Amino acid sequence: MSHDSRTAPRICPLCEATCGLTLTIDGTTVTGARGDRDDIFSRGFICPKGASFGGLDADPDRLRVPLVRGEDGELREAAWSEAFDLIAARMPDLLKAHGPSAVGVVLGNPNVHTMAGSLYPPLLLAALRTRNVFTASTLDQMPKHVSSGLLFGDAHAIPVPDLDRTDHLLLIGANPLESNGSLCTAPDFPGRLKALRSRGGTLTVIDPRRTRTARLADRHVAIRPGADALLLAALARTLLAEKLADPGPLAEHLEGLDELATALVDFTPEAVAAACDVDAETITAIARELAAAPTAAVYGRIGSCTVEHGTLASWLVDVLNILTGNLDRPGGALFPLSATARAPRAAGPGKGFALGRWSSRVSGHPEAKGELPMAALAEEIDTPGEGRIRALVVIAANPVLSAPDGDRLDAALADGLDFMVSVDPYLNETSRHADVVLPPPPPSQSAHFDFAFNSFAVHNQVRYTPAAVPLEDGRMDESEIHARLVLAVSGMHGAPPSAVDDLAIDAALTRAAAPKELAAGLTGADGPERRLDLMLRLGPYGLTLEQLLAHPHGIDLGPLKPRVPEVLRTRSGRIELLPEPIAADLPRLRRALGGRPAPLVLVGRRHLRSNNSWMHNVGSLAGGSNVCTLQIHPDDAARLGLVDGATARIEASGGGIEAPAEITDTVRSGVVSLPHGWGHSRPGTRMAVAAAHPGANVNQLLDGTLLDPLSGTAVLNAIAVSVTPAL
Repeated sequence: MSHDSRTAPRICPLCEATCGLTLTIDGTTVTGARGDRDDIFSRGFICPKGASFGGLDADPDRLRVPLVRGEDGELREAAWSEAFDLIAARMPDLLKAHGPSAVGVVLGNPNVHTMAGSLYPPLLLAALRTRNVFTASTLDQMPKHVSSGLLFGDAHAIPVPDLDRTDHLLLIGANPLESNGSLCTAPDFPGRLKALRSRGGTLTVIDPRRTRTARLADRHVAIRPGADALLLAALARTLLAEKLADPGPLAEHLEGLDELATALVDFTPEAVAAACDVDAETITAIARELAAAPTAAVYGRIGSCTVEHGTLASWLVDVLNILTGNLDRPGGALFPLSATARAPRAAGPGKGFALGRWSSRVSGHPEAKGELPMAALAEEIDTPGEGRIRALVVIAANPVLSAPDGDRLDAALADGLDFMVSVDPYLNETSRHADVVLPPPPPSQSAHFDFAFNSFAVHNQVRYTPAAVPLEDGRMDESEIHARLVLAVSGMHGAPPSAVDDLAIDAALTRAAAPKELAAGLTGADGPERRLDLMLRLGPYGLTLEQLLAHPHGIDLGPLKPRVPEVLRTRSGRIELLPEPIAADLPRLRRALGGRPAPLVLVGRRHLRSNNSWMHNVGSLAGGSNVCTLQIHPDDAARLGLVDGATARIEASGGGIEAPAEITDTVRSGVVSLPHGWGHSRPGTRMAVAAAHPGANVNQLLDGTLLDPLSGTAVLNAIAVSVTPAL
């Protein structure tokens, strides 16, 4: 360490665990990262992604200045003023000529990992007034939002497992030892699961792969992919049929219990056993174990969401928590209360949650939570007619790799748009099509607060870290980029960025019926800090930004507590166990009882050393287990004539790809597995490490027509495929 080295705390922005880091900084360069032992939430835990913070921060392929497409069609470096001048010259005129429906907005996963990505996109959408909104949620978590909206009246009221106090944890479609958790913010998820086992608790994992998480379990059930909702329905039906259901204090807040029992009557363990490939005795035993445990929590994630019945599976996860009396009680599944949440309101009827308030132009897909399916983006661009998307704003998203049928979307972006803006640190498979690319600075040069993930934390806490190093000359702060983008598209180009924050503060004060004089007392060095200060002051704990700055390792706000009925926003003011859209979709699940399974189906998998497509350019994370291989069971490999390491050809409805075969008994027979986010082989990108290890884009196997009908989520798992040796 040199004489001018120092350390600085930083919340890791690279996955949902939000671990505290201690950065070592020489001058303005991050030279190391270790776990922050003083962090009140993560207590020193770190994973390989966090340890690579310096490498990602200093990636030479990160863009430093804007790119603008010249008259020759090529992207060139430009001044910030030129970039925003071009947006201001093009976007308002396009809106005036064709209306709000001519613009689409795409928001990617990394948005929720930054302050700017959380604070400014809602303002951009308000300025554009478009209904063509597409996000990564319809590629992963939208089923959980929809089921929560229908059950509780609030799509953001998502209960999380009380990991540190539960006696029995059932995981379905989740592999937190690789993902670090999802819609469940829990630093050191592995340590928390080991602590569960150490205190005599039980871990049950339902997954077609013997993952690292499954290897830790007391019971691993290798379910047939896509049958999650059937198995969960059978568990719920068993609880009801054997009189094991006991909602406890929740009973007075429930409606529809008798109707639920009737709706699930056909889903006996014996009826679902063949479709799940899980014997009835095992299903019955799991149900009885859940009921007998002193406390228990059921937690389902991506593997149970991105299937044909993803919303039904998400709904049934909470139904099981309700029936066993474990929803909203310590040791079960509880609703977190973040420091920036709106202060709790009095219990009573709310506005409820509605689906399908509008539909997509081409295929008529109903909206969910104000969003249209990402899988419909290409057709909304390349299908002629009134209301066609002519301009696109893409923020921290790479749908050419993350959405189905990337080839079609790639062509639509190249030939079907009049104008495109990307906010992205890389020139990747999607941003290479933009007319303007606005690159945010490296994470060390940005302040950090987790607006979204604190709402899913397994322990109430709050942490804020200012920028660890000063903003580099020539770069623009990410919040200023977003604010200037809002001004440019709304006809206010040239106004100071602070005007956007002032409008947001004024609107927040109006919503909260708070005195406008409160704005004058806000602290903070810039607009985002002032907005954070306001949200903290109006929040349930009455905190301030000054308090957070005085506690750089965080403030412990205590364990999760019961919050029903205050969280309920349904029109009845109660938990609606069998909402009409769910009841209407159950016949589709019932038909699956008689379905004939495909001989070979594909599932995805997570890698601890990456996060979708946006971390494949970090050299220290490349290789090892972070590789794009087709995992296949030895019996299937022998039957198909595949040998380990040989190239396999995989084909499905959307096309074909090739990947090296990895023969392993960690996948059950009849199942193959490819990771998500690969396919870095398209020309015109500037990601050297990723291009050197391109992998295959698993989503190119999909044509985008198969969606969960309630949530619009693309079916990415349990896809029928054929596999042959490559020629």
